[in-house]
Amino acid sequence: MEVYDFSPKPTEAIAQAHQASLVLATTKGIERSRGVQAMAQALKDSFDDILEANTLDLETSREMAVPELISDWLKLTPERLQRSIGILQRLGELSDPIRRVMNASYQLDNAQTYCQLMPLGVIALIYEAFPELGAIAAGFCLKTGNSLILRGGSEASNSNLVIAQALKVALEETGLPPGCLEILSSEQGTSIRDLITQSQYLDLVIPYGRPTLLEQVMRQATVPVLRSAMGNCYLYWSATGKLDMVEWIVLDSQASEPDPVNAIEKILINRDANPSAWQSLWKSLKQKGFQLRGDAKLVAEFPEQLTLAAESEWSQPYLGKIIAFKEVEHLESAIAWMNQHSSGHADCLVTESYQESRQFALGIDSALVYINSSPRFSRNPKWGDSVFLGISNQKGYRRGMISLEKLTTMKQVVQGN
Repeated sequence: MEVYDFSPKPTEAIAQAHQASLVLATTKGIERSRGVQAMAQALKDSFDDILEANTLDLETSREMAVPELISDWLKLTPERLQRSIGILQRLGELSDPIRRVMNASYQLDNAQTYCQLMPLGVIALIYEAFPELGAIAAGFCLKTGNSLILRGGSEASNSNLVIAQALKVALEETGLPPGCLEILSSEQGTSIRDLITQSQYLDLVIPYGRPTLLEQVMRQATVPVLRSAMGNCYLYWSATGKLDMVEWIVLDSQASEPDPVNAIEKILINRDANPSAWQSLWKSLKQKGFQLRGDAKLVAEFPEQLTLAAESEWSQPYLGKIIAFKEVEHLESAIAWMNQHSSGHADCLVTESYQESRQFALGIDSALVYINSSPRFSRNPKWGDSVFLGISNQKGYRRGMISLEKLTTMKQVVQGN
């Protein structure tokens, strides 16, 4: 496998992406869908080369002592790559979201007023490991008429480059504008700060990875940021909640690979519940390889089952097979604790009380609320007519599932007589 890097200089690449976005905004939906399908085929044709490049990255990461979490995110299995191809194929089949007409909020005399969904322009994806995520994001951006700049981590440099090259060739062959997909790397001397301060050309930044990466981007960016969220999701186990329901939700939420975005990592338990049910759950989770932690009160009562969780842990994701338990008085205290410490993108309730379910749904300040249901995240769900890039926990209209529509903006048109 030979890899050639003909990437332009960072500033040139960003400017080219901007120029390409102006052309993309005028393309037809069928042209962009054809481009997405071509990218899916390109991944198929480069399947073995991509896996070979990923093997090289994995070998290099072991020499660099890359953290185990990043290594898990980096390892691109044939199944993961095939799932990415499936997502691109489905994106190509979905209806075109661009220029979709919507009712305007007000009307003028002697004129027709309406709104249309339009592309944002240039989007930058800054991501750690997850080499297939660049291809998925490329599909999302092309489908919505946006140019994309990829800035992956050095740990996945070979995988990212081979994937990007395959996609770029496919786009050129379908006649789409050069520059609508660019890849930058740390080896080119492009720092994250250099990219996310290009407010002249860049319209949105999406960071994806550990909290440290997200915090850096949020702190330094001079353009809007669509903050993705991962981990630190809570579950409140009501006194009426069933043990088997809690166990199923926890295990199912943790089963999404390689990034269990909505994995339950913290469980608040009602102090009036039966402790034998808690111990049964702990035993089952330990047998499945989970580490269990608890607050001071629970650890004092059950020192053999739990280790003490530090205060800072309640507001931070573990991003691993670790779950912390805390005892609370009632639903109101659970809601208050979650609203203060949860990541705010997906929180759960297990209860048999309809009143509690309504109170929880109204009181939790999270983008997604699950009641007696698993929050497991899927980019390509079986049901519905959309696919998802991730989940955003920030307030505003882009909160929640990141679908195609979240990568568009609104244009209002007034058509006079």
